[in-house]
Amino acid sequence: MPRLPFVLLLVTTGCAAAVPIPAPPVPTFASAPPPAAAPRAGVTRKAEVSRRNVPVRVPWRASGRYALVAGDAAPPRGRGPVVRYTVEVERGLPFERRAFAEEVHSTLNDRRGWGRFRRVDGGPVRLSVALSSPALTDRQCLPLNTGGDLSCWNGRRSVINAVRWARGVPQYRGRLADYRDYVIGHEVGHGLGHGHRSCPGRDRLAPVMMQQSKSLDGCRPNPWPYPER
Repeated sequence: MPRLPFVLLLVTTGCAAAVPIPAPPVPTFASAPPPAAAPRAGVTRKAEVSRRNVPVRVPWRASGRYALVAGDAAPPRGRGPVVRYTVEVERGLPFERRAFAEEVHSTLNDRRGWGRFRRVDGGPVRLSVALSSPALTDRQCLPLNTGGDLSCWNGRRSVINAVRWARGVPQYRGRLADYRDYVIGHEVGHGLGHGHRSCPGRDRLAPVMMQQSKSLDGCRPNPWPYPER
């Protein structure tokens, strides 16, 4: 029987498992409207504002080809090394590329984040942040099993599943902007060499490298590497 073009998404898991397992067949789907989230001061939320009352339909499979977001975005002033990176968005996804790139840059350069980052469109880079359809995510993340709704670090890309970007997860209680900060910080954290961590204790803030998309294990949600800064 032919596969339906869209079905409802159930978000239940988080960052890709460390041990590869066979991926089950996953149908296409449409995401529900993302919850409205109040923008933080100084952070552009163009994509959210423009689509606040419009359902974002995320296709299971888009073009399979990335478009590099052009331009050079400088890091904030300060001391310390600067990480050069690129942003890519799969062609055919229902997200404005520059708005995605601006949100990634704001997250990475937040005072509570990993450090100082410069977005470029050429030359040597440490990593790339790539918004991807579920089908492309599954392919990019092999041999890890992403099962259609996980994100991953694949050795050179922080592969962000577009379904996660559109929907978030229930344990973030509708705070989509915070969840987006988390998934960027978590997958880029892998690119910087950080491994997974566990909950340090009930009602404590979850480390950003904890798999918060799967469970909080008694911790409170936290999108930042250094939340007390």
